Amino acid sequence: MQPQSPHGFHPVFCTIVPPHVLDKLSQSDNPDLAGPSRRTLESDAARRTRRQMATVVAVPVAPATDGEASDKPDRTLYDCRHRTRLPGTKVRSEGQEPTKDASVNRAYAGLGATFELLLKAYGRRSIDGNGLPLIGSVHYDEKYNNAFFDGEQMVFGDGDGEVFLDFTVAIDVIGHELTHGLTQYTANLSYYGQSGALNESMSDVFGSLVKQYTLGQSADQADWLIGAGLLAPGVQGTALRSMKAPGTAYDDDVLGKDPQPASMEDYIHTSEDNGGVHLNSGIPNRAFCLLATALGGNAWERAGQLWFDVLTGGQLAVDADFASFARLTVAAARSRFGEGDETEAVLKAWSEVGVPTA
Repeated sequence: MQPQSPHGFHPVFCTIVPPHVLDKLSQSDNPDLAGPSRRTLESDAARRTRRQMATVVAVPVAPATDGEASDKPDRTLYDCRHRTRLPGTKVRSEGQEPTKDASVNRAYAGLGATFELLLKAYGRRSIDGNGLPLIGSVHYDEKYNNAFFDGEQMVFGDGDGEVFLDFTVAIDVIGHELTHGLTQYTANLSYYGQSGALNESMSDVFGSLVKQYTLGQSADQADWLIGAGLLAPGVQGTALRSMKAPGTAYDDDVLGKDPQPASMEDYIHTSEDNGGVHLNSGIPNRAFCLLATALGGNAWERAGQLWFDVLTGGQLAVDADFASFARLTVAAARSRFGEGDETEAVLKAWSEVGVPTA
């Protein structure tokens, strides 16, 4: 059982690069590859522990704003200047002109894009539904190979330049991390086992939808990759994960081969990474991609609406497994669309990845 804050949430420390990837890199014989990833793992472990301790002693998550929520985002960007003290030095506030720092401007735009998707597609004002200010810090630490949401804000590393590039370059990474906040304020899924994999999958789903919405892409036009553009030119891979074809995002001498399973037949039982939350998320990811492409059009409309309905509907248990989530998506489809093509497509998508809905 994870400890909860006074608000009922148990904010967790969520990173975009899974521990198994960094662990693989940390074992490289090349110190330029091993050093940054080893330091990133150590930094992540320390911050994760601090987050757990802060929750135990009842430090509240960022409060919702008072009064009527605005239809406009409230963004503040900070520069850590390669240190680890958060949030850093304030460099851009809401409404201010772009700075000379591309990382700041990309992060600002990504926070805004996530806010816009939630508002325009689902009528939700920020991740808490009440206009929560969105905070981001760039240039965190030296050669930090990750980006994370710590329950209160987004943080971006610059990457080591050897394997990973600046983590602000992928807008879906920003959407992914902020969706951990959305989940924190809604279904509050526990970060372990299948509920943790659902937590990660929700972030991949809405991270991808932020990217598709921003680019004006239909489900058929989307690449369904998470973190495309993050891998340095010499790395044999296209992204961190593929929702369309889990297990195919990379196959590299240093990174190894993408280990994500695409169906329950290959479900990974492990005690690492909170029970494989970044691994088994490939299964519900593929189910969503199958549904979205079967329905066609814009994925954030029908498919995304169903996932949003379940995430925010109040019936998704904190410790939900894949099957219970799948059943709720079927119920949501019937509630919105009746016994039509949408419901049939949901049933078929879950069947293809081996998750029962009966």
